[in-house]
Amino acid sequence: MTIHQNLIAGEWTGSSAVENINPSDTNEVVGLYAEASAEDTKAAIAAAKAAFPAWSRSGIWERHVILKKAGDEIMARKDEIGALLAREEGKILPEAIGETIRAAQIFEFFAGEALRLAGEVIPSVRPNIGVEITREPLGVIGIITPWNFPIAIPAWKIAPALCYGNTVVFKPAELVPGCSWAIVDILHRAGLPKGVLNLVMGKGSIVGQTMLDSPDLSGITFTGSTGTGKRVAAASLEHNRKFQLEMGGKNPMVVLDDADLNVAVEAAANSGFFSTGQRCTASSRLIVTEGIHDKFVAALTEKLQTLVVDNALKPTTNIGPVVDARQLKTDTDYIEIGKQEGAKLAFGGEIIKRETPGFFLQPTLFTEATNQMRISREEIFGPVASVIRVKDYDEALATANDTPFGLSAGIATTSLKHATHFKRNAEAGMVMVNLPTAGVDFHVPFGGRKGSSYGPREQGKYAAEFYTTVKTAYTLA
Repeated sequence: MTIHQNLIAGEWTGSSAVENINPSDTNEVVGLYAEASAEDTKAAIAAAKAAFPAWSRSGIWERHVILKKAGDEIMARKDEIGALLAREEGKILPEAIGETIRAAQIFEFFAGEALRLAGEVIPSVRPNIGVEITREPLGVIGIITPWNFPIAIPAWKIAPALCYGNTVVFKPAELVPGCSWAIVDILHRAGLPKGVLNLVMGKGSIVGQTMLDSPDLSGITFTGSTGTGKRVAAASLEHNRKFQLEMGGKNPMVVLDDADLNVAVEAAANSGFFSTGQRCTASSRLIVTEGIHDKFVAALTEKLQTLVVDNALKPTTNIGPVVDARQLKTDTDYIEIGKQEGAKLAFGGEIIKRETPGFFLQPTLFTEATNQMRISREEIFGPVASVIRVKDYDEALATANDTPFGLSAGIATTSLKHATHFKRNAEAGMVMVNLPTAGVDFHVPFGGRKGSSYGPREQGKYAAEFYTTVKTAYTLA
């Protein structure tokens, strides 16, 4: 197999490689991808630093053309790249193609934003003085992305970084280098100057740590675990570096007595179990008022019985595999914890065999859970959800907010009063009414509160808050 190499200073490099394994069929090697060393990472940072002066002053049309060209190619190759995504991460093919389309849309959006860069000209409080307020590129941006959205998350970090004139050192998750390599290859061929975008694949303990230790990164944007996020923050404070963190979630889906049962079940099933539950916006806490509780549990269990868990590429599959053996063990360990804590296993929880060897787990539903159990407090990141029975809306809202996280929250109700109150009072960065908690648009801000996020929002025009710095200039007339 050909080794997919790292891109450093405009050159493909690297001979040491690791196998990218298909979680739907562990006999299949998706590809060989290079491993960067600490020295490679330092070289990538140096290349980005050297390229920054010219790229930060490049014309907006040049940036527009490159980002537009990249978005067009991703869209044209959506089926091919989507299949690659499904093979390396385990997301079913329709979801994988949908994610690829979203990545193309993100590049399209920021291609437009490159032409909409603007500032302000305002009068001073002093006579004969003018004031200009402008945004300038931050500098060299370190980008560290997770495995659960192998193309969308890299897109929504790389596209604005380049749009606003920054240079980039990009480290994708070790488990899913394929889609990241494809994005970098597309941008490289779209005409990015050497050193503007550098790809360093490899271990977090080597590549990621070298990035954190570097004084030459002006900013780091990270999506991943809470523990690693805290390390990113601590290292960034040491270097007085701007940082942006997207971390965990333990998102609630509230179901009230007046909810449309079909709407509630579809939202809960999608939120909790699609994409194998491997979304930071997934609903793993289903908070249900007592009047609809039994009907909801029965209907959701019936829905789960119809979902097919199998190879991500099969057209009949609804839920693909867990991403790897380590995550599968985490999921099954939490299932045992839930049983030991006294929750009732209402459905699923078994590792299942399929035609191909893979990490297949039944969607798992607990009932009789409390909000104090570990399965209700800690992020599992798998197809595991718990139903928490509550008395009324007030208790539901209090339970929903009783969490160290605050990314996304949902409510199923036909009451305008309750929907309006929930939108205002849910302690989350994103709120959904009669919709899954997972699934957001590409042109609006993404992010949470409390332990879920730190720093400016991602996506849309709000991305400028992280990727630029504000300058105020005064001129005597």
